[in-house]
Amino acid sequence: MQPFIHNDWWEVLKPEFEKAYYQNLRRFLVDEYNHHQIHPDMHQIFEAFNWTPFSKVKVVILGQDPYHEPNQAVGLSFSVMPGVPIPPSLRNIYKELYNDLGIKPVDHGFLEKWAKQGVLLLNSVLTVRNGAAFSHKGKGWEQLTDAAIKKLSERPQPVIFILWGRAARDKVKLINTKTNIVLESAHPSPLSANRGFFGSKPFSKTNEALVAMGEQPIDWQLPEHVDVKEAQHDLKSI
Repeated sequence: MQPFIHNDWWEVLKPEFEKAYYQNLRRFLVDEYNHHQIHPDMHQIFEAFNWTPFSKVKVVILGQDPYHEPNQAVGLSFSVMPGVPIPPSLRNIYKELYNDLGIKPVDHGFLEKWAKQGVLLLNSVLTVRNGAAFSHKGKGWEQLTDAAIKKLSERPQPVIFILWGRAARDKVKLINTKTNIVLESAHPSPLSANRGFFGSKPFSKTNEALVAMGEQPIDWQLPEHVDVKEAQHDLKSI
């Protein structure tokens, strides 16, 4: 099997790729990509793992499934290409970032800088049919991403898991909360952000925990401008 994750995640997850559930998932995806519009592009499915190696993960921000409208999903939870309108949940994330740390929102949703600092932007389900949220739920992705969460939880170096919303918070059962840190709140969606997401201060709490661990804190300030061509090159060069 040829590696399609090009760092230490490959050895961590390779046993999963050889299991029957993943082989079934792969056959399902081949059919889906052949007959439907699927997001993200098939070459970006594993982008979260490619951009944030296993040994470099400091923080996990867990999403559900990719954005299901054209030109949005890039393989990273909550992130979109520069030039694409910022989705409502990400706008609320930016609002909380400003209220928490005084970091003013940027006019794009490309979260590469976070990923490159050790923030694994992982969705529980890695693909979706155009216009049909949760259409690839229950097809096998959850087993793969659960395995990734468990492997991170077992790592000697602690990880900070940021779990927003019920679906993400259900994953706490996979995490050793004695050796890792879990930050939970409502989802940043407009439907739930006022029920505990706003005011939860996940960014300052994350950095305080990292400093306490002797780790470098995350610089949450995104660049004001991202060149679309450079972003496209970064996505294709993995």
